[in-house]
Amino acid sequence: MSTPLRFTSLADLARLPWFRLDDAGRLVLRDPSVGPIADLHTHLALAYVRPMSVNLGALHAETKHYLPSCCELDLDLYANRNIPPDALAELKRDLTLRSLGPRGMRATHTVPNLVREMGEMGIRASLLLPIDFPVLSQNASVALGEAKKEPRLLSLGSVHPYASDPERRLDAQLAQGALGVKMHPAVQLVRPDARRAQALYRMCAARDMLVLWHCGPVGIEGRLPRYLSQVRFYERPIRENPRTRFVLGHSGALQFEQALELQRRYPNVWLETSSQSLSSLRRMVERADPDRIVHGSDWPFYHPAISIAKILIATEGKKELRHKMLWGNAAALLGIDRKKQQGRRAS
Repeated sequence: MSTPLRFTSLADLARLPWFRLDDAGRLVLRDPSVGPIADLHTHLALAYVRPMSVNLGALHAETKHYLPSCCELDLDLYANRNIPPDALAELKRDLTLRSLGPRGMRATHTVPNLVREMGEMGIRASLLLPIDFPVLSQNASVALGEAKKEPRLLSLGSVHPYASDPERRLDAQLAQGALGVKMHPAVQLVRPDARRAQALYRMCAARDMLVLWHCGPVGIEGRLPRYLSQVRFYERPIRENPRTRFVLGHSGALQFEQALELQRRYPNVWLETSSQSLSSLRRMVERADPDRIVHGSDWPFYHPAISIAKILIATEGKKELRHKMLWGNAAALLGIDRKKQQGRRAS
């Protein structure tokens, strides 16, 4: 029997052999041999202009993902192609006007809600990706603070290339535990090959901090953000900063083939799987360097079962590769096991 690729809802993923519905009707991982899993693409609620007003310590009965759990799901589409028009409009409102306050879907994008879904999916470690502007946002400090309180969470920092004194900001975030920086050309409105961005990458290399980019157009952004995210703008900084480790978030999004070629050409490039179609994941399995692929879900845009299911299908019969993609490569890149050992010694 062929593996199904289309589902009536998130819960319908229970038709796959690795998942089931628990007594409360929540989707959980049923196959313990799949784990452990690391998720290198997660976000908490972000705040701009005003200070963080969402209670990030609150547990809600349901996480309101930007792809609602009731929606039909086709694993062979780029993930946002599954979001119906009304939900897409709600997503855009939630990320813009509602980022000024505590209400909306974002109110459920909290640490307890993330950790609950991690536990249900066998995810042992998740990486938070804050995004900051040059002024009027403190998302990096918030995410780093939350990661210090929850041992299953790690966090990057966020230093906008045009912020004042970026080196001081980077050192402050490193001292808070940042493993690198998240850069989002479409949100931060800066090309990845800009001169000041290049200077930031060199600072990261000097501190052994990685750079995780949003990479590639996703089709639902405006014209300028789409232009700034074109994969052709990422090659120059990769080539000119060979000591910097670059993770291509979304693996180039709708320009996957270009991102795949960057990973094949340059040893300092990793592909991160969030949102990619199953067809692209299969291409990745066939052609990419298997030691430089890492799993990401893009929570809370999507439930992590979606990205995990695609990897499980794409790696059927390839147990060693599956382990690398879901855990081993991320653990090596972030030093997860090493940090745990250091923590045990310190205690």
